Amino acid sequence: MSRLELLSARLGDQVNPALAEIEERLAVAVRGSDQLTAEPAAHLSDAGGKRLRPLLAVVTSQLGDGATEEVLRAAVAVELTHLATLYHDDIMDSAAVRRGVPAAHVLWGNSVAILTGDLLFARASSIVASLGAEAVALHAATFERLCLGQLHETVGPPEGADPIAHYLQVLADKTGSLISASAFYGAKFSGAGQEMADAVASFGDKVGVAFQLADDVIDLASDAADTGKVPGTDLREGVATMPVLLLRARRDAGTLDAAGERALELLEGDLSSDEALAEAVSAVASHEVLEETRAAARQWADDAVADLQVLPEGTVRESLGDLATMLVDRLG
Repeated sequence: MSRLELLSARLGDQVNPALAEIEERLAVAVRGSDQLTAEPAAHLSDAGGKRLRPLLAVVTSQLGDGATEEVLRAAVAVELTHLATLYHDDIMDSAAVRRGVPAAHVLWGNSVAILTGDLLFARASSIVASLGAEAVALHAATFERLCLGQLHETVGPPEGADPIAHYLQVLADKTGSLISASAFYGAKFSGAGQEMADAVASFGDKVGVAFQLADDVIDLASDAADTGKVPGTDLREGVATMPVLLLRARRDAGTLDAAGERALELLEGDLSSDEALAEAVSAVASHEVLEETRAAARQWADDAVADLQVLPEGTVRESLGDLATMLVDRLG
């Protein structure tokens, strides 16, 4: 049982019926009525996933009247949006595997994978349109942040910008934005009130950064059997994750040790072969910047939990705090 499943079990009857309903609706939504698209559109959803975003929407809905019809629709929409980004991300990252199965572009080609992602975005937008103007505005703003985060990651920081601050903003946009929207929808559409909706939205943004920093560590410190992805995929594609940025910052400051210099030397070489990539991954993973990244992930999680102080004491606040801890406890 995963840590998120343990959290669901702890909340029990408060969330599990809603999560089951969301799963049923999601299965219908990904397949649609067009047989041509049913298999590729359902591919990643059927492969599983944490369902973190629907879970968060259902948990925050307990601050109000629970998982109302509007909360259920919003939860399906945010998961559809998340799934859509995965189709596009795997093409941009040249990732061959996702959730332990071949990536969609490997099975059906880039064009089908891109259009399938677009199709899922459209279905999510249709659902959100039924929730009113405020929900549509938030969904549009979140979609914009998702795109901006990907663009800024692709282009890199402008001249004179702090690469680490730039990277953290990318993480907030690419990952935090949709987690934030999930938490907001759950509170807002359960009638919890604006103050609590804003608080859990801020929590979601920060948890998203913590989650991605934890993934930066896991990508280097775990193997493909554990994660379903080849370690160092971002490094091969030239995407500098936090450990690499910390190495570069030390080099710029003149404080980088010999082991760090060797790691950067390997990273700046040809990583096309699996052997070269594995050597570079090992060099970065054995450096103390990996522990520094772990510490940063935990600090972001702690800051997220601090946003929950406006929530009433009780199971929901405790569960959200547990969720933040669980996301970074994956680091061991």
